[in-house]
Amino acid sequence: MTKAKIIYTKTDEAPALATYSFLPIVKSFTSAAGIEIETKDISLSGRILANFPENLSDDQKVGDALAELGALAKTPEANIIKLPNISASIPQLQAAIDELQAKGYAIPDYPAEPQNAEEEEIKARYAKVLGSAVNPVLREGNSDRRAPKAVKNYAKKHPHSMGAWSSSSKSHVASMSANDFYGSEKSVTVEKATDVKIELHKADGSVEVLKEKVALLDGEIIDASVMNMKALKAFFAEQVADAKETGVLFSLHMKATMMKVSDPIIFGAAVSVFYKDVFEKYGELFEELGVTPNNGIGDVYAKIKGHNKEAEVIAALEAVYTDAPDLAMVNSDEGITNLHVPSDVIIDASMPAMIRTSGQMWNKEGKQQDTKAIIPDRSYAGVYQATIDFCKQNGALDPTTMGSVSNVGLMAKKAEEYGSHDKTFQLASAGTVKVVDASGAVLIEQSVEEGDIFRMCQVKDLPIQDWVKLAVKRAKATQTPAVFWLDEKRAHDAELIKKVNKYLGDHDTAGLELLIKAPVEATTFSFERIVKGLDTISVTGNVLRDYLTDLFPILEVGTSAKMLSIVPLMNGGGLFETGAGGSAPKHVQQFVKEGYLRWDSLGEFLALAVSLEHLGDTFNNPKAKVLAETLDVATSKFLDNDKSPARKIGSIDNRGSHFYLALYWAQELAAQDKDAELKAQFTELANELTTNEAKINEELIGAQGQPQQIGGYFLPEFDQASKAMRPSFTLNDALSQLV
Repeated sequence: MTKAKIIYTKTDEAPALATYSFLPIVKSFTSAAGIEIETKDISLSGRILANFPENLSDDQKVGDALAELGALAKTPEANIIKLPNISASIPQLQAAIDELQAKGYAIPDYPAEPQNAEEEEIKARYAKVLGSAVNPVLREGNSDRRAPKAVKNYAKKHPHSMGAWSSSSKSHVASMSANDFYGSEKSVTVEKATDVKIELHKADGSVEVLKEKVALLDGEIIDASVMNMKALKAFFAEQVADAKETGVLFSLHMKATMMKVSDPIIFGAAVSVFYKDVFEKYGELFEELGVTPNNGIGDVYAKIKGHNKEAEVIAALEAVYTDAPDLAMVNSDEGITNLHVPSDVIIDASMPAMIRTSGQMWNKEGKQQDTKAIIPDRSYAGVYQATIDFCKQNGALDPTTMGSVSNVGLMAKKAEEYGSHDKTFQLASAGTVKVVDASGAVLIEQSVEEGDIFRMCQVKDLPIQDWVKLAVKRAKATQTPAVFWLDEKRAHDAELIKKVNKYLGDHDTAGLELLIKAPVEATTFSFERIVKGLDTISVTGNVLRDYLTDLFPILEVGTSAKMLSIVPLMNGGGLFETGAGGSAPKHVQQFVKEGYLRWDSLGEFLALAVSLEHLGDTFNNPKAKVLAETLDVATSKFLDNDKSPARKIGSIDNRGSHFYLALYWAQELAAQDKDAELKAQFTELANELTTNEAKINEELIGAQGQPQQIGGYFLPEFDQASKAMRPSFTLNDALSQLV
């Protein structure tokens, strides 16, 4: 790639719909600086189709855009803007397959229980698109995530709602005290490059190879841990009884999308315990129907529909609720519970939302109620309990005075748990799992029982060095304390602490406050500073990075979608991420029903500005820098004038917010004096948009209030979606004159 180019990803749901409206604006403005915008489809549907080319006609085939972007991310010229994508659960995958098949794509069904080698191979291909399929491929660098000044100032001027806290709140986090991943973890640092394999040595003396080859580099950390299934189910049974006795909602918080092997199994264990009587009574029927608790209780409702025992089974499910504790609800009106679908309740979004609303979730009556938040593994659960404890003692946080907690996250080259899917297994037999190196030496071994979950994770040395360097750089640039959230009592963290102490010595840290604290201690430390209006940098591993970059932003600025997320790629390029998409499904449903899209594209505005700045530096393109500077000012004006999508039909929605961003951006380009050519070009556009502001608003708002045809949820039809998302002919015509 020799020309100045930005890759804009095509993803899913609300962010994808928003792209139909915003990308034409981006292309129009950047064309004035000689910048090419290219799109790459990394949506769930695109990833599925790329994996089955032999099933498609020539005009249906798509390239493997994810693999192409993965290769690009390793080059100095990489400049990628990544929107949120679906990290698919099994139910989402199956829904996408159904839609694609209905559209005429002859892809195979998903074989949940493969019956032969062909189906095993099909299932393995589909596994490539499940869970965190995208991020580990693109993240060839570590994460720098923070709230931009404009966003922080807006939150202070227009504080979001925060629920009141009481010291008598019964809300709490419940975790296992033994036999979880945290308690069983063992970790080693490999001195020399080697290959390892993972073997299950069974009680009868036979050996099953679980993973044939895992290549390790010099200085790489590996760890292995086990979740004991008997202990897990006993823990769930205890929590069900306790929730009933104490009168709090029962709520399970997992990451069944990203942690696509382990967490659906854990989720399924909770479902099978909560609905124990039903699964025991109808076990044979459920096996016949292909029901699995790992897909949630919604799988029962879906597969029993139309069966002659449908009424009987539904009555049995309803009977469970008479003696069980009340479940937290995803949708009280529709009766969708916390245990319906594993992808409905994602810990990094659901826990901050619960904490923000007085530590409560919604019950079946649609009212808030104190809640038992169940996070079985202890590794990071204490972070949320420490947050709840702080709020109980100090009351709700105040967005008008709060400081900020930014994050430097270790995630490059598939670091830690999110890269472990192919090294996570549920064991069919008891025995000992051994990690054996090329010489035959056993590096780690774990005793396992039938049904236990084993996982091995790894993190390479170079990403750790880069992570430490980035932490020092941010601490120096901001003169802010940086805290490494590492627990010396956890095996993996103990190895990581050794490396942090070693690599800090490679940098000038004079005058910097660089601390190492266990996650619970670091949480309390950060909140004690945040209520004083002081800022702190959290320096964390991959999973905790994901959790914290939702927790603090949701409390500070109301949403994680408004964060600036920069990934300085290790080979010199840049990856610019645009915020979380947890509410995206509801936004799409509302848009299709009533033509109103509430999705906030602020993350795209922020990412585009730093992308343009990076491109300007990389390609010595001063026009790109002017575009970046004026976009920053326009975004601040956009926030100050409150032009984000409103809550009700008849107001500005996502499309209207894009118009105002374009208006303010054009006005700032017309007002600047650094580039006369841009000034002249955008003066005309600014005048036209300003003159026609009322007309454009009328066209945009006039399109609301009626159903929209977009041609598909997972794979919209371009013409239909574009028409729905670009209903202002006046705006479209003005933009077309730039290109």
